Amino acid sequence: MQLDFRNINTLWSSVIVETLSRLGLTTAVICPGSRSTPLTLAFARHPHIETIPILDERSAAFFALGIAKRTHLPTALICTSGTAGANFYPAVIEAKESQVPLLIFTGDRPPELRNCHAGQTIDQVKLYSNYCRWYTELSLPSLDIKNVVLSQTNYYYCLGSYLSPLSGVCSSKLPVS
Repeated sequence: MQLDFRNINTLWSSVIVETLSRLGLTTAVICPGSRSTPLTLAFARHPHIETIPILDERSAAFFALGIAKRTHLPTALICTSGTAGANFYPAVIEAKESQVPLLIFTGDRPPELRNCHAGQTIDQVKLYSNYCRWYTELSLPSLDIKNVVLSQTNYYYCLGSYLSPLSGVCSSKLPVS
């Protein structure tokens, strides 16, 4: 995959998606939205990841759950900020209870736009609480190589946890500046 250097958000997203592909991710279900656009574009452009767009978040979450149940492989599920991720919640609970691997990305506003009544901003930290096996909030996109290495390490840990007999939900929040 060719990295997208147009801006830091697209570069960061390209690195994340390429890392996920190298770790074995093959399918992503995407609910398009403003804050998730860099990830959406990176997934859509990747030649080895099937990208399935679904507008309704709840339907998309159950569709991704079905793919993961059928393939026994993690399926990525992507949405924008705000309440979009909350619509994934019923499928997240079912994935946890049935030990089905989902890898969820929710876009978010940068930290300075949180807790100030900016539109489509809710507290997404541990949105899925006890139903999520692993959670991380990525730092803001940066050209600092240490952050890129940390990002790759986080995803390796997350996807590597699916190699064990127990599977579940991994959630990651990507702030977009």
